[in-house]
Amino acid sequence: MPDARQGVGSLSNRHLHLILLPTEQCNFRCTYCYEKFTTGRMSADVVEGVERLVDERSAGLRSLRISWFGGEPLLALPVVEEISEHILRSTATRAGLAYTADMTTNAHTLDVATAERLAALGIQQYQISLDGPAEIHDLTRVRADGKGSFARIWQNLTDFRDSTVRSQVVLRVHLTADNLPAMPEFLVRIRETFLNDRRFSVALKPIEHLGGPNDESIGIVPEARRSRVLAELSALVCPGEPGGPETPEGAAAVNEQERAACYAARGDSLVIRADGSVGKCTVALTDPANTIGRLRPDGSLDIDNTRLRPWLRGWFTGDAEALACPYRGMPRRDDPPLLHIARRDERS
Repeated sequence: MPDARQGVGSLSNRHLHLILLPTEQCNFRCTYCYEKFTTGRMSADVVEGVERLVDERSAGLRSLRISWFGGEPLLALPVVEEISEHILRSTATRAGLAYTADMTTNAHTLDVATAERLAALGIQQYQISLDGPAEIHDLTRVRADGKGSFARIWQNLTDFRDSTVRSQVVLRVHLTADNLPAMPEFLVRIRETFLNDRRFSVALKPIEHLGGPNDESIGIVPEARRSRVLAELSALVCPGEPGGPETPEGAAAVNEQERAACYAARGDSLVIRADGSVGKCTVALTDPANTIGRLRPDGSLDIDNTRLRPWLRGWFTGDAEALACPYRGMPRRDDPPLLHIARRDERS
C-alpha cells in the first residue's frame, strides 16, 4: 500500500481545484442549512495567500478551477473581484493552462450588472437553488431578516435570461417530502421560462439531513423512492450537467473512476475557508476531521498529512464508496503532524 505521503504528493499534479469561501456569512437562513456563520470576510492575509498559491502553482498546471462558495460569496464581492482579477493577470501568459471559475450563490444580489462583471472575470457558471414555487420556497429559503426570497431570485433569473451574459446557470431544484406534490407544475414552469435558453439547465437534488439544527423536522425523500421520483421529474425537464463544489465536472478527470469521485476525494481539490484554514469538504465544514491544514500568506500550505490521508483513502483501497463520499465512514486520528508544502523559492 502506498505510504501516506503519496496523498500529499497528489497535490502536486497538473490540475488544481480551489473551493474558496470569501465569506462564511450569509443573508439567508435556509431551514435545512448546516453552516454556523461564525466566520466573516476573508482577511487580506488569506487573500494574499490564495493569490500567491495560484502564482506558485500555475506554472506547472494544465487546468485551474476556482469554485466560489460560502456563506454567500456575493456578500464579499470585492474579495471575489480582487482574487479573480489577480488570477486573470497571473494566468494570462501561461500557455496551455485552462482556467475556469464557477459560483454557488443564492442569487439574491446577482443582478445583470454583477453577472456581466463576473463573466468578464472568468466566472462561467452559477449554481442557484430553488425549493419550489414562491409559497413553498419562501418557507425554506428564508432571508436573515425573516422575509421570503423567491420574487427577487426569480426576477434576477429572468433578467439574466433576457441579457447577453454568456455564463451558464444550473438551477438546483431541491426535493423534499413536503414539496414533491408541487414539483411537476413548478418544473414545467421552469422548462417553459428558462430551458429554451441553452445557458440554463436543471439539477434535481433531494435534500439530506446534514447536521443542521432543523434536521429532525425536515422530511426527506425516502431512499427507496428516490430513483422513481427523480426519473419521473426528470422527464419534465432537460437536465444539464450539475457543476459547482458538490458535483464538480471533470476538467482533471481522466477515467471513469476519477469522474465518479467526489471532489473531496480528489488530491487536487482543496477548500480554503475565509479564515485561511484548509479543508476537503463543504458539507463537513465544522467537523475537526475536515481541517487538514492552513494556508500561509506566502502561498505555502501547512498540510496535516494524517488528516488528509483518510479523504484520499479510496484511491489506495479501490473502495468505490470512499471515492463517492469519503466523509462517510471517515476514520478519526488525533494529534497528527503537520507537513509544510513549501513555495518553490523555499525549495532547494
